[in-house]
Amino acid sequence: MLDAWNRRDAHAFAELCAEDANVVGFDGSEHNGQAEIEAQLGEIFAHHETASYIGKVREVRFLSTEVAVLRAVAGMVPPDQHDINPAVNAVQTLVAHRHKAPWRIALFQNTPAAYHGRPELSERLTAELRDALHETSADIVR
Repeated sequence: MLDAWNRRDAHAFAELCAEDANVVGFDGSEHNGQAEIEAQLGEIFAHHETASYIGKVREVRFLSTEVAVLRAVAGMVPPDQHDINPAVNAVQTLVAHRHKAPWRIALFQNTPAAYHGRPELSERLTAELRDALHETSADIVR
């Protein structure tokens, strides 16, 4: 999913989603259904120079053989930059399911990692994401 975002490929992103998927963006915007997700991301990519994500999966929990919850953290590298912007670090939750088909995203929530009043948590997350950025062999910086 982050790869599709980093390639600015709304179609590839939406293809990972179930037909009735829900995506809640960093700013709280909601996109409901695969077609709307693709259309809205297409508009974003067409009119905004988006940052690239670096992510780290913290947990994958199978609720059944057909439903899983993925918890992750993510940072964003602004265009033409080589470091994450700590002000937009995020905590992400994804629910995926499969039923006679490949895994699909049912719900994706991207929440600001503000950690109000706990700057040490923000600093720790930033360090963790910077480590992930430096460890990755993929060049996410455009």
